Amino acid sequence: MRLAIATAAAVLLGAPGAALASYFVYCDNGRIAVESRDPEQMRIARGSGVCQMGPRFGFLSDAQAFAQRNFGGAGRPCSCR
Repeated sequence: MRLAIATAAAVLLGAPGAALASYFVYCDNGRIAVESRDPEQMRIARGSGVCQMGPRFGFLSDAQAFAQRNFGGAGRPCSCR
């Protein structure tokens, strides 16, 4: 019983962390990408061919919808110029 209570408490305490996720839309070496990496992490991972194409989003679906509406969706061609 104590284990079940401890597990439930851990799940409830961990849930707010999931809500703090951030998603970004990037032009990643010529293609639109939706990522959870922040801009600094993307520059480290992908190099200078990456630029942010919009604001930070709290939900993946919002970032994907923004990419679709404004750039034709993930995988479409783009330029950082």
